[in-house]
Amino acid sequence: MKKTYYLSPVATTSKNNSSKKKTKTPTVWDLGGKSQNVEDLDFNRSVDQGEMDESKLVGLEEKSWVGQMSGSIKDMEAESSEEEEEEEIDVQIAKPEVKKRGIGFGFLSGLKSLVSSKTLTQDDIAPVLKKMKDHLIAKNVASEVADKLCTSVASKLEGKVLGTFSSVSSAVKQSLQEACLQILAPKRRVDILRDVMECRENGRPYVITFCGVNGVGKSTNLAKICFWLIENGLRVLIAACDTFRAGAVEQLRTHCKKLNVLHPPSKHNDVTMVQLYEKGYGKDAANIAMEAINSARERKFNVVLVDTAGRMQDNEPLMRSLSKLIKVNQPDLTLFVGEALVGHDAIDQLTKFNQALADYSGMENPKTIDGIVLTKFDTIDDQVGAAISMTYTTGQPIIFVGTGQTYTDLRNLNAKSVVQSLIKD
Repeated sequence: MKKTYYLSPVATTSKNNSSKKKTKTPTVWDLGGKSQNVEDLDFNRSVDQGEMDESKLVGLEEKSWVGQMSGSIKDMEAESSEEEEEEEIDVQIAKPEVKKRGIGFGFLSGLKSLVSSKTLTQDDIAPVLKKMKDHLIAKNVASEVADKLCTSVASKLEGKVLGTFSSVSSAVKQSLQEACLQILAPKRRVDILRDVMECRENGRPYVITFCGVNGVGKSTNLAKICFWLIENGLRVLIAACDTFRAGAVEQLRTHCKKLNVLHPPSKHNDVTMVQLYEKGYGKDAANIAMEAINSARERKFNVVLVDTAGRMQDNEPLMRSLSKLIKVNQPDLTLFVGEALVGHDAIDQLTKFNQALADYSGMENPKTIDGIVLTKFDTIDDQVGAAISMTYTTGQPIIFVGTGQTYTDLRNLNAKSVVQSLIKD
């Protein structure tokens, strides 16, 4: 028998109701006791044509930085005095059975059996030099630089008549200190404030170009140097020539806004102390730098800071681009920004950067790296060998040392402090 089925009118009504599109309510978070919508959390929204609220840019701590960087950059603080270092060595000599971390002055133990008014020979010194080299490499000194230091110490010790073990340890220590200080001593003094004043008298801006590998802190340390220059009453134009990394221009724009809040025009005769020159992404960096320098000359800026893209030393297209920028614009100072953490890679980076700038310029006397900015120095404890390696590689001075995340965390290299850290256990 055939059965007939009928659809229920109620079911049809239910289906029609479910097909109606519901309106989605906005998600609401409760932060700090205040309900905020999605729009309230969008800090990238422009307020009055890109002007952010001053309270969101700087706090009380940041405002306290103003006035701390006037004058020359301060030297790094030495970790300990020379007398304290002597006490540490004396303790190790008096109690040789006490084991300390690291190799340290343990490399002197090879001389103990020789203390009997004997004249040192090359064979006597060789075991000590091997341990000394291991100690230096453990402190992040590049291998070939460690060889040079050991050779220097050996030349001073060979033929020396031994007295007591303690006098020999002092002789080794003094020889190593002198060798390190000789490497760190700048062949020429770079006085940026003096050079800026000289350029101002000649009616042109002083140009500094920053280069280096990816992620070493070029933009951050450029902002620190910019803050120091503004603290000394100088107007700065930042050229955004990193046209490759997404967010590079925005990062510099944020620094400019923050610096102008710390040093508002009202405190400088209604003159804006720092401005950004940018043409967006994908453009030729050399042309942007040239336009920025010309603009700075016309608008009476004192300094142009050129930020370039981070690039690995083996990236030929980007190294050619950097060489072109420096060749075309001939900056007064080209700074290589490197990490204090890199250690043994420092020589490879610096050598290839210098070589690329020379090879790709096509000039008989190409402009290469003039100085070094050593970043993240506060993170390495006593592993200070990168400072020795970088200076030895180029023969150029370490002009700035980054010691933290704030605008005031910028120092001059203290060679004595570096050597003390290098020698100690």
